[in-house]
Amino acid sequence: MTGSNRAAAGYSVVIPTVGRPCLTDCLASLAGSLGPEPREIVLVDDRPQPEPLRDDLPLDALGPLRERAVVVQTGGRGPAGARNAGWRLVTAPWVAFLDDDVRVGARWCEDLARDLGEADPTVAGVQGALDVPLPTGRRPTDWERNTAGLARAQWATADMAYRTEALKAVGGFDERFPRAFREDADLALRVLDDGWRIRRGSRLTTHPVRPADRWVSLRMQRGNADDALMLRLHGPTWWQRAAAPKGRIRRHTATAAAGAAALVLAAAGRRRAAALAGAGWLLGTAEFARARIAPGPRTREEVLAMLATSALIPPLAAYHRLAGTLRHRRAAPWDGAAAAAEGPAPEAVPETVPEAGT
Repeated sequence: MTGSNRAAAGYSVVIPTVGRPCLTDCLASLAGSLGPEPREIVLVDDRPQPEPLRDDLPLDALGPLRERAVVVQTGGRGPAGARNAGWRLVTAPWVAFLDDDVRVGARWCEDLARDLGEADPTVAGVQGALDVPLPTGRRPTDWERNTAGLARAQWATADMAYRTEALKAVGGFDERFPRAFREDADLALRVLDDGWRIRRGSRLTTHPVRPADRWVSLRMQRGNADDALMLRLHGPTWWQRAAAPKGRIRRHTATAAAGAAALVLAAAGRRRAAALAGAGWLLGTAEFARARIAPGPRTREEVLAMLATSALIPPLAAYHRLAGTLRHRRAAPWDGAAAAAEGPAPEAVPETVPEAGT
């Protein structure tokens, strides 16, 4: 790390990863950031993999901070489980969570130290500011606009610092959220319910738009199951509390129902009723496609992708919402202590030892 070599006793960094190439840039940006150094850097390798343990993460990108890094493996527990394994290992009073696809600013360490120093004893979390660079010279795609929403999101763990004490008090992240969606809002709401406050800091982190195929919006519909869990745990007002967009689940459900009704009625020979239901499906699908195409670049590839996925998203969204509602209908508040006691312990990756004679 350039600049100050003074080690900061106040914070550690936890980065969950699945070994994506972007991790190198993330670690290099951390190594180059000016300011007090983290006490520890915990890299949580969450790739599902058989024995022997792999040690191929780009730790050399950390430069002089390499000696402060430790790697643990969690075997595919998901972002929530990986972060829990990481923060439970740290000894500092603050834990700064970073995603492996971000790049911290040139003075991030300095700004983080100031953010934490300005937090009074009632503050449990300090959120970093996220910048999502979008292409110039054209309108952003649907996927790019979706990623850009992170800049407005509350409590995104792409760059979020929490007091270790507060994490212990609420049991950390709820590992029933299996993907990087809603687990950050759930944690923040539990922290607030425990009597703490969360504030925004001044540090800046860049979150590039990662490459994605044309079907990424279909995979994103799995998050509707996580919304069902949020509704069960936090009630119908959680959207307002988290300042989260409510989405189109009601319209998607209506569109999917119209399409299903059209098929059933057609099979029953009720052509007029089937035509009316089919018209409802077509109108709902067309409105959704237009809402996605209009603000985008309107290239042939983007338009075709939006047309295809706009027809498939409503039934997928409705399915995942129903599945989540059924799966989590009896979900109780998260018991992090019990989960930590029952779950497998993370495995430390040993240092590579040269073979004899080499």
